[in-house]
Amino acid sequence: MTDLCVEVERAPRAALVRLEGDLDKVSAPAFRTCLAGLAEEGCVEVVVDAARLAFCDSSGLWVLVEHQRALSGLGGSLQLTGVQGVLLRVLDVTGLRPLFVSQL
Repeated sequence: MTDLCVEVERAPRAALVRLEGDLDKVSAPAFRTCLAGLAEEGCVEVVVDAARLAFCDSSGLWVLVEHQRALSGLGGSLQLTGVQGVLLRVLDVTGLRPLFVSQL
């Protein structure tokens, strides 16, 4: 099983979050905590770079949806970049691609 590595670059009101590994039921709670911490710091414009994400299940997808809703309520957004593989298929099947991905 691959762990999830999360790297964060902060700027005023914004953050770039790079993911590497698996975003699943094991790693989703820590990722949720990371995103919540960014929101508490005032980072309401978040870009998640998923280029090195190997896997994403429904737990990981739910964290993304949940955080997108929370940031939207604060006047911000969560966007995904580098989307491919399993995550791209999941976003397409669920119809969530337009919520997170402006261009691929």
